[in-house]
Order: sequence, then C-alpha cells, then structure tokens
Amino acid sequence: MKTGGQLIVDALKANGVEQLFCVPGESYLAVLDALVDSGVGVTVCRQEGGAAMMADSWGRLTGKPGVCFVTRGPGATNATAGLHIARQDSIPMVLFIGQVQRDAREREAFQEVEYRRAFTEFAKWVAEIDDPARIPEFVNRAFSVAQSGRPGPVVLALPEDVPREMVETPPAEILANPVPAIHPGAAQIKELSERLARAERPMMILGGTRWTEEAVRQVEHFAERAQVPVGCSFRRQMLFDHLHPCYAGDVGIGINPTLAEEIRNSDLVLLVGGRFSEMPSSGYTLMDIPQPRQPLVHVHADSDELGRVYRPTLAINADPASFAGALSAIDTVSAPARAERVAQMHDAYLAWSTPPETGPGDVHMGPIIDWLRDHLPEDTILTNGAGNYATWVHRYVRFRKFATQAAPASGSMGYGVPAAVAAKQAFPERTVVAFAGDGCFMMHGQEFATAIQHKLPIIVIVVNNSMYGTIRMHQERDYPGRVSATALTNPDFASLARAYGGHGETVVTTAEFAPAFERAQASGIPAIIEVKLDQQAITPTRTLDQISGTGVTKARS
Repeated sequence: MKTGGQLIVDALKANGVEQLFCVPGESYLAVLDALVDSGVGVTVCRQEGGAAMMADSWGRLTGKPGVCFVTRGPGATNATAGLHIARQDSIPMVLFIGQVQRDAREREAFQEVEYRRAFTEFAKWVAEIDDPARIPEFVNRAFSVAQSGRPGPVVLALPEDVPREMVETPPAEILANPVPAIHPGAAQIKELSERLARAERPMMILGGTRWTEEAVRQVEHFAERAQVPVGCSFRRQMLFDHLHPCYAGDVGIGINPTLAEEIRNSDLVLLVGGRFSEMPSSGYTLMDIPQPRQPLVHVHADSDELGRVYRPTLAINADPASFAGALSAIDTVSAPARAERVAQMHDAYLAWSTPPETGPGDVHMGPIIDWLRDHLPEDTILTNGAGNYATWVHRYVRFRKFATQAAPASGSMGYGVPAAVAAKQAFPERTVVAFAGDGCFMMHGQEFATAIQHKLPIIVIVVNNSMYGTIRMHQERDYPGRVSATALTNPDFASLARAYGGHGETVVTTAEFAPAFERAQASGIPAIIEVKLDQQAITPTRTLDQISGTGVTKARS
C-alpha cells in the first residue's frame, strides 16, 4: 500500500525529476512527507511567484519540465506570476497546487479556487486529481503535455485528502510517457533547399524552445555552409554563437535598424521555432499580417502556430532539434554576393554590440559590460528580469554557448534572482550572474535568502537608479517634465546582502566594479553588487533630458 503522496513522488522520479521548488503548505503535507526519503532535491522558496519562476528557469535551461509545489488560494494566485512567464515563453513546467478536501468542494471553503476555470489562460492543461489511484496517469500526462508541441505549463490540483489516502494496489512500476520527436518531411526539406538555392537575400531567425546543444551546432554549420545570416529572437540569444561569422544580431526590442531593414527586404525568411510575436516583430511591423511580403518558411513544433498569425509560403511542422538535424540534407551552394552580405551583416552586429565607453554620472555601464565579456567564462549563465538595465545585457553581451541565458520574453519583472537560484541548482559548477534593476530586484529579491539557505553562490548585479526606469522613460517621452509614481526609495543593497548572510559590494565609480566583482567571486557565498547609476543614463544612447526634450522635470505625488 502507498499513499497518494508517495505515488506522486514515484511518478516524479519516473519522469526524471531531480529537483523541485516549493513554498510549503498544509494542503499537501503528505507529499512533503513522501519527499523526505525520496532522493528528490527540494528547494524551499520564500514566495510562490519566485518558486514558479525557478521552475521556469529550470525548464528553460534544461529542456525538462520544472516542477513547483504551492498551497491553495493565495499560494496558487502568487504562483501565476511564474506561470504566465512559462506560458508566453513556451517553457515546460508542472505546477502542483494544494486544494481543499473533496467533501468541501464547491462551497467556497477556506482558500478554495476552482483552478480549472481560473487558470485556463495560464496553462496548457488544468486538471484536478480526485482519485489517488489515478495519480500516475495524471502526472505522466502532465509531463507529456508540458513537453509536447509548443511546450508550456500544466497545472494539477491536489485535494488535501487525495495525497493522504492509501492506494491498496499501486502500480509496481511507473513508466514515463515518451515525448515523440516531430521530424520534417523529405518533400518539405527538398522544397526548402530549392528556395534557398534561388534566394539572394535569405534570413534565418531562431526562437522558441525544444532546442538542444547539438541542434544549435547543426544550425551553425548549416548557416556557414549556405551563407545565411542568422538572428535570434527576443531573449533567445543563446541559440547561436554571437561571434560566429553568420550571426546578424538580436531580433527583439530596440533592434539594429540595419538588421530590421534586411529582414524587411529579405527574399526568404526562415523562421525556426519561434512565433515571431510582438516583441521580435517590432510590434508586428517586420512582416505583414496575414500575408508577409517576404516568402516565409515557418518551422514550428505546434501545427496550431503555423498560419495562426502569418500565412507561410512553406509550413513545416517539426520541432527545432529534429529540423536542425534535417538541415544536413540541404546541399546549398552559396553565391559570392550572399557571402559578402553575411560578412557585412556580422560587421554591423559587432559595431552595434560595442557599448559606449562614457555617459552621464560616475558609473558607466559600457566598460562594465566590456569587463564582464572579457572575464566571465563562456558557459556563464546570465539571468535578468525586465527594465531598461536589461538593454545592456541584450544588446552588448555576446552569448557564445547554449543554455547560458534565462530571461523572460514575456517581459516580467522580478525574474532574475529566482532564475539564478534555479540555474545554480541545475548547473552548480558554472558561474551564474543575475542582473536586476532596483525595482526589479525588490519584486522577488527575497529569494536571495533561498540562495543563502541552499548555499548557492550566485552573483546579483543590482543596477540602481532609484526609479522604475522604463516607465519613467516612457513618461518623459509622452508627458515630458511631469514625474508621477516612478520614483523609488531603496535599501542599501550591499548591507541587505550582508544582513541575509551574503557578500555585499557598492559601486559608485566605474573603476570600482572589477575589484568588487572579483571579491564577490572570491567570497564563495551569494553576493549582491549594487551599481549606482545616474538617472540620466536611462539608455545606452539617450539621456532622460534628451528623451523629454525639456531638461526640466516636475515631480508630483
């Protein structure tokens, strides 16, 4: 005989779960008990949103579903912050939520929520397990749904009495459901080969998930052989080596105008893995909807995404890894003119990704990014949330390796610190650096305590300009000189790190950053480096005064 809680843990282990993230709750105590002797690692978090973001980061970096457990009601609603990221970013995740006991259902009992109604917009599938004997069936299906087609989060609700109940004839062995690869057809690859042979200005854009390290290498070899320039979709920059001679740049917010023009004028756009949604498409302006001007070959693992927004010239239903493997069958001879264009686009990228060396104030982010590029190992994992500070990462960091970036394409703040915790759990031997703005850090910065508790020496760089910088930038553009609801009063972040039991540094001049970072690394414990940035340094190229056009701001409460 086994409890439902023990069957849940058995099913997790059958599906290869090594680590899960949780905030404990009385609604799933039987599961917590079953985890004690299971060998599955449990990361105890400080807020459910942070726990769900950690599960997202695990899924993003490993390709395997991140697992999160939260309690009912407030715990579940807190977790939607991470659930929404996983849904928009196509990240595999399984979220278990405690629920009221079965005999109290539909009475609006204490903390009761009907998740099958409330969470359908946040997840691929939402279900409630009302029979403990069916736990293996539900959990296996959850892992299959989370990983198949377009990956995403799945929610399983657990009535409190289900994990406690005994199952008299549990299965002797639980076997995980396989996730089938989706291979492109030979005729589709042949047509793609013919179109590539005729194209003079092809462009490949990589995005989405279901990639592997081998698939990235295969695409790099194909691009070089066929002389096709490659861009990476918003916050998917780890999908191509930025110093590869075919790399053309980031197709995201603040795209290089030269690259944007090349996409508009391309005579063949090969979109692999991504949906080309609002951010990478520059507000749906790079390709017309529903019929793009450019011939479009769209490769996606979910057939529902093919033709959903853009009508492709050639639709290929395949996962990115299987498609990358099929590229070896394409024998494309590149014309000299195409090779010359590829070189020009890569040179344009290198110029675009060279940061400015000066700017307002005493701290200049350009030299700091330069120093990090020169000193961090190529397999360093960089995480961040959302804010203008992230421009320095996305535009100027040159990603070299697969599984080195965890950042929300959904634009969610607060992601960087919890993502770094999960990254260090998944890859303890690698350097993990989180970037956060001051507003971004304060949303889930309490997960720094999780890093302390689990002895995970992440380094958090807090870029502090004492305001919600992105909103202030838009405010100065649309309502120049009238500051409302964007100013922030912050703690001393270095002292806060020390209060948690970590290492803290404060940087007020550019020259102070390198030794501060080296001391943080040498400490061997979680560290926060606060970089005090002048408010005028709101973007790498424009100041607040230049954006407002007034040079005068009037604060109002």
